[in-house]
Amino acid sequence: MTTPHPDTQGPPSGPEFRSGFACFVGRPNVGKSTLMNAMVGAKVAITSDRPQTTRRAIRGIVHRPDSQLIIVDTPGLHRPRTLLGERLDSLVRSTLTEVDVIGFCVPASEPIGRGDRYIAQHLGQLRGTPVVAIVTKTDLVGKQQVAEQLLAVSALGEWADIVPVSAVGDDQVDVVTDVLAGLMPPGPPLYPDGELTDEPEQQMVAELVREAALDGVREELPHSIAVVVDEMAPREGRDDLIDIYAIMYVERPSQKAIVIGTKGGRLKEVGSRARKQIEGLLGTRVYLDLRVKVAKDWQRDPKQLRKLGFPD
Repeated sequence: MTTPHPDTQGPPSGPEFRSGFACFVGRPNVGKSTLMNAMVGAKVAITSDRPQTTRRAIRGIVHRPDSQLIIVDTPGLHRPRTLLGERLDSLVRSTLTEVDVIGFCVPASEPIGRGDRYIAQHLGQLRGTPVVAIVTKTDLVGKQQVAEQLLAVSALGEWADIVPVSAVGDDQVDVVTDVLAGLMPPGPPLYPDGELTDEPEQQMVAELVREAALDGVREELPHSIAVVVDEMAPREGRDDLIDIYAIMYVERPSQKAIVIGTKGGRLKEVGSRARKQIEGLLGTRVYLDLRVKVAKDWQRDPKQLRKLGFPD
């Protein structure tokens, strides 16, 4: 992981100031991205109830008077079925070796499963990196079930701490931040004060389009959607309007028909939802030109994966 240069304009970097990287890891769809957004206090990662929404290691930056915490949200660990899945799995594993603290996320609303045990076993083999077990989605169950899940997670391994949290209900989010920040090494701020992510704007725009496209689509489609922003620039002669040209790639013509919808109705809905989110992100009006193309079996094709931003 490339560490940015310390920022001399940030908070005081006295002997008590701490800074570093924490990684969230867990099965797909356990609330990692939602928790990161809640901790940062802004939307820096897209969220969806579809598994495997996150496809990159996205950094969110938490600024505090005594610390700076960089949260790295990763794709869910799972058994890969495609070349894309293999690359995402490799990304998670490499990230685990590069951070100062790991947050192992397990939802309170689901029984401990093979995936949780698999990840816990892998984390147990890491040496020198503290792991905090985080029981997420506590708003979905009662106190008794939360208590039972805490015991079940405790039995999975040796943890530096165990914390229940509801990111949606904003319950114990500060506690998770306190625990992770307390395990960071002493050091100066790594990012300028007020910066919430180092994700490029163009990539965030692409992700917001994909999030809008994931809403309400069929089960088999979400994994097949990739978005690339071809062009993004202020309109000539205007300082209040940004033109964005983006392409959604799917793997088969039948999927293209689903995304476009009857008489283009679904594509218009996706564009409208995405545009509102993008305008909120950029703070200005946006013209969004959204098209759909077929890149046959792109999840299994090394050349297509590179083209769509998933390097070897």
